[in-house]
Amino acid sequence: MATTTSLGGGAGGDDRVLATAQQIVKSLRAAKEDREDMLMIFSAFDNRLSGISDLINGDDSKSSDEEELDRFEAAEKVILADASHSGEPSRQSTSLFNPPNNPAEYFSAVDEIIHWMEQFSIAPPPSSAAGRTIQVIADRAENAIQLAMSRLEEELRHVLICNTIPLDAVSRYGSIRRVSLSFGSHDGAAAIDDSPLQSFGEVDSSRFHDRAASLGDDLFVDLVRPEAVQDLREIIDRMVRSGYERECLQVYSSVRRDALDECLVILGVERLSIEEVQKVEWRSLDEKMKNWVQAVKVVVGVLLSGEKRLCDGLFGDLDDLKEICFNETAKGCVMQLLNFGEAIAICKRSPEKLFRILDMYEALRDAMPDLQAMVSDEFVIGEANGVLSGLGEAAKGTFAEFENCIRNETSKKPVITGDVHPLPRYVMNYLKLLVDYGDPMDSLLELSEEDLYRFKNDLGGDGSQLEAMSPLGQRILLLMSELEYNLEEKSKLYEDSAMQQVFLMNNLYYLVRKVKDSDLGKVLGDNWIRKRRGQIRQYATGYLRASWSRALSCLKDEGIGGSSNNASKMALKERFKSFNACFEEIYRVQTAWKVPDDQLREELRISISEKVIPAYRSFVGRFRCQLEGRHVGKYIKYTPEDLETYLLDLFEGSPAVLHHIRRKST
Repeated sequence: MATTTSLGGGAGGDDRVLATAQQIVKSLRAAKEDREDMLMIFSAFDNRLSGISDLINGDDSKSSDEEELDRFEAAEKVILADASHSGEPSRQSTSLFNPPNNPAEYFSAVDEIIHWMEQFSIAPPPSSAAGRTIQVIADRAENAIQLAMSRLEEELRHVLICNTIPLDAVSRYGSIRRVSLSFGSHDGAAAIDDSPLQSFGEVDSSRFHDRAASLGDDLFVDLVRPEAVQDLREIIDRMVRSGYERECLQVYSSVRRDALDECLVILGVERLSIEEVQKVEWRSLDEKMKNWVQAVKVVVGVLLSGEKRLCDGLFGDLDDLKEICFNETAKGCVMQLLNFGEAIAICKRSPEKLFRILDMYEALRDAMPDLQAMVSDEFVIGEANGVLSGLGEAAKGTFAEFENCIRNETSKKPVITGDVHPLPRYVMNYLKLLVDYGDPMDSLLELSEEDLYRFKNDLGGDGSQLEAMSPLGQRILLLMSELEYNLEEKSKLYEDSAMQQVFLMNNLYYLVRKVKDSDLGKVLGDNWIRKRRGQIRQYATGYLRASWSRALSCLKDEGIGGSSNNASKMALKERFKSFNACFEEIYRVQTAWKVPDDQLREELRISISEKVIPAYRSFVGRFRCQLEGRHVGKYIKYTPEDLETYLLDLFEGSPAVLHHIRRKST
């Protein structure tokens, strides 16, 4: 076990030689004549050993050296006695720190053996006889220390396991969440209130934005019961002093790795291969991604920082050992998290995954400074940076896929009622969520020359508007322009020009309302909103012109024979019949149309009323007297008040007809 060193010169060397020989002679507890023989052997080896004659020829009282030898044998006895019970059930289930065991006595015994082994480390090269003598005592010490270290290995594992504080989902983890994580929904995350396009998949804000706040620096979690810390220090100190650093490291890191693995299970992080992750159905994968985000925050911000403090407290000034020990403890847990992150980064891209990918990107990005400060393993940190980069690329690619979906959505099936198309419903709710991720998206996105060219030339955008916007703002503006262009193309699917205007008015009004009522308003600005409101008024005017021009032309004086006094009755009858037919057709068709927004619907009805009712009232007032008679109700079927009432039925999405209304009489 022990190595021998060359004899040093001078008085110091003399003292060491003498002390070592004395220990050897006393350790054998030999008879006086045998000790004299040993003396002769040592004297033949080196004349400086003659000074031990007092040990052999002295009186019967014990010297301090003999008392030291007694302590060695007593220590050896304690260790051997403990080892003799190693196979008994009582020993297997009883900790060194539990009665009837006496840990102080055992540690004192180990210290004594360590002291003797340190003596042998400076022994001089012996002659063959002296070498046998040295080897006997060295073997006894080596045997004792091996037995003691086996016991302490077992005890280290036992104390660590029995005193690990469980991070159970109900109590401990619940308390951590309340203290520092705030996994609630963002105030700005409104629920999705519309059905998205089937082709795009589902975007549900209740499943996104569970984005935790940063963990507080002052959050402290005990991973091992404080009362066990001193016991662990006692064990580790003696294992290290005995040269059993590797065994100590293996036991410690193995137990703590298992504890961290159990924590990952509690946090909902499974050990899955990349191939297994690729096969998981989206809703289940979304939940796993959400769990991963929470786990990264808890693992780095709470558990690893706790492990670091624990290592620092247990290994003290042993900097190299505690660094290796922490790295070995943390590596498995961190790599399991990183493997899942890598699998997500290379998953098939689809728009609904963007928000959870961004959550993962943010969680890992925010955790990296703490992770790098704690973990010195270059491989682990390199892998973490690689996964972070991969998640960033996945976010950019997923957003690009979303843009392509909007740009290339060319369905030919119009919304029958002229209502808001599913496309803007999906896009706006998506963007309302996305704007909350301005920080990571700004760091990931940039506007390409191709995008800038299309914005200016194909979409008629103002390039100067982009200059003052953030990268995400630029892409949102471009995306909104793509959406408006797409809606204009979809309006051409309607043969009725009036319905085209209603469709565009509905959809643009919806866009404006969503922008105005969210943080998108801050991104796109007031000018964008004002311009679109002007366009909505233009669409309303276009609708009135396309839908009511023919009916209003029936209420003009031209072509009915001059003044009201001599107007042609036949012409008047035709005018009233034509107006009635126009109104009834509009009523039949446009009660089936839908303007879903209450305010817009009311404003549109008011616009119609202001155009039609005064003209009708005036026309009836001027020419009614010329149709007085028995059949006047056949031609003047509606009063102005009737028309106002019927206008309230328009744009409700419920078809109705006026074929069987009661004829109005004078």
